[in-house]
Amino acid sequence: MEDLIIGWAEESIVPEKPAMLPGQLYERISEYVESDISVTAMAIERGTEKAIIVSCDIIKVSDKLMQKAREKFALLCRDVPPSCLIIGATHTHTSLSYIEGNNAAEDILNEFLTENKKYTPIIKSHDDILSCTEALELIAEKTALAASNAWSVRKKAMYSHAFGRAAVGFCRRAVYDDSSAEMWGDANTANFVSLEGGNDSGVEIVYTYDENKKLTGVIANVACPAQILEHKSFISSDYWGKVKEYIRAEFGDHIYLLALCGAAGDQCPRDLIRWVNSDEPVKDPHICRPDYIERTADPSMFDLSGCRLAGRRIANEIIGLYYETKDISGDAELVHKSFIMDLPLRKASKSEYHHAVREIEYYVNKNKDKEVFDYRDKAAVYVHAGVINRYRRQQDEETVPVEVHIIRLGDIAIATNPFELFLDYGNRIRARSRAKQTFIMQLACGGYAYLPTEKAERGGHYSAYITSGSVGHEGGDMLTRKSIDEINRMWNEQYISD
Repeated sequence: MEDLIIGWAEESIVPEKPAMLPGQLYERISEYVESDISVTAMAIERGTEKAIIVSCDIIKVSDKLMQKAREKFALLCRDVPPSCLIIGATHTHTSLSYIEGNNAAEDILNEFLTENKKYTPIIKSHDDILSCTEALELIAEKTALAASNAWSVRKKAMYSHAFGRAAVGFCRRAVYDDSSAEMWGDANTANFVSLEGGNDSGVEIVYTYDENKKLTGVIANVACPAQILEHKSFISSDYWGKVKEYIRAEFGDHIYLLALCGAAGDQCPRDLIRWVNSDEPVKDPHICRPDYIERTADPSMFDLSGCRLAGRRIANEIIGLYYETKDISGDAELVHKSFIMDLPLRKASKSEYHHAVREIEYYVNKNKDKEVFDYRDKAAVYVHAGVINRYRRQQDEETVPVEVHIIRLGDIAIATNPFELFLDYGNRIRARSRAKQTFIMQLACGGYAYLPTEKAERGGHYSAYITSGSVGHEGGDMLTRKSIDEINRMWNEQYISD
């Protein structure tokens, strides 16, 4: 019987100069490094089956990053097909902005402006700021290096798995009495009815050991993006960095952490019911609470105090359950399957297109005397520009090809997807999976933004707009059914023996 073999590696992606930070409709540049941002790789092999899973402290994994990282990996490691490399993002907004161009809001806004007026970024790229091209190269290089190093140091290993709970993620979409919904919606209003979805406090955990049962690493899966510090102007790995600090303080600096973001497209680290304001002003108008009431609740989940608490909650589960775990084994089936799914492109109607054109024309005409159009104007036309862009795209495209990986490790299933997947889809996969424990890894091997549910599409607003993602609920249903089917086929004895 073949041995289970595992290797770990980590590489820092902290740049040597300030960098643009991603994830908001206003511009930010890093002022200092609050905590290390890194890529962590775990290579796993048994017999002919193999996979390398990489967790990156970035906002998403673009197709271009996947391609470049795999190309670089192929040059470093010729023993593993690049297709075995799975790259996921923790969705921190305080990492490197590396995606250049292809900004529909900027491009389409420029189309409607006169020839002598164009969109102008407030922070212009120059030699003192890390460019998007440099950031892409750095992330791709370090990802490939970590993956190659993890593969080269793999050794005979053992593993165990556990389940914990930590209150980290909460639904971030409020529903009102006219059936509309709003991301970051204010619940302190008579029109508020409910939150649109639930939350998942589960923490799925895997511990890896060497052949002497000495701990080497931890996989942790939490249904919440790492965006507590999303409005800050420093570099940080957000709450996952705190988790790493706490578990290394307990077990030693040699312990690796593979952080997997679960299905969390409609989740956030903030409780909309017990809302606690940021300690500092936030530019996002949806965060402002005009009738703010001070609550006895968690510390601000916009700030480092809340970040440390979220990290501590997860780390406490990892640490406590480690000492209770007794079922450590090196005997586990390993199966890895990947495939491309063609999901239907979410389409805009002709009337939606013409409405978007009129709205941008009106906005530009209303502001015709402005000397400079900047990020505030981009934010104002963002939704309409996305509709125009989608309508044009759907004239030639009908589907979105997405890469999906399904892994079986003993009693555990891992299912990936490239979306900010709404929680309901992850719940359906986990509830119908035949595995004892199912890990959902979103924002992996692609970055196709939000995948909302049908009820979210009806409710509208950011994260459910056509602009917010490439695929709608029909594609979400297809992805869910296919993931369930592929997981359960791996628990078919005939499938394993074949």
